[in-house]
Amino acid sequence: MEIERKWMVNGWPEGLALKEEFAMRQGYISVRPTVRIREEALTGGKTHYVLCFKSGGGLAREEIERDIDPELFNELETKIIGRPLIPKLRRSYLLPDGAVLEVNHVDEGQPTEFWYAEVEYPTVEAARSWQPAAVGLADYLSDEVTDQPGQSMGAYWEQTRG
Repeated sequence: MEIERKWMVNGWPEGLALKEEFAMRQGYISVRPTVRIREEALTGGKTHYVLCFKSGGGLAREEIERDIDPELFNELETKIIGRPLIPKLRRSYLLPDGAVLEVNHVDEGQPTEFWYAEVEYPTVEAARSWQPAAVGLADYLSDEVTDQPGQSMGAYWEQTRG
């Protein structure tokens, strides 16, 4: 189960220490349910290839992720004919309360480029009770879109590549 909240943001947050950074490319074999492939290249580290299944929407969703080998990733990528994978740069920041803020810059340089941030939680109760103001991010995380239809990366895939 994946439990996370999502906000639309503008740029990287200020005053937070960078934990890690990944350059990613992801594409969708299916959007309903979500079946996604993603290449995750850790800055200064290894590259992982991931196959992901998600169902449901909003705050809590079923999620199954498995590492796959580069050959399978490449084979699956060729099945996504005529649709370039979505490039993302993700930076993770450790927050004062121990939570991790993940900020993503999507499709940099394209007319549709945008930024979003997510925080994952261990329980639905923890997610609902967490307040951005408690970690000094009230202004940065002011545009929450967690339960709004059309705010998933799958929806973005359909809008820009479908």
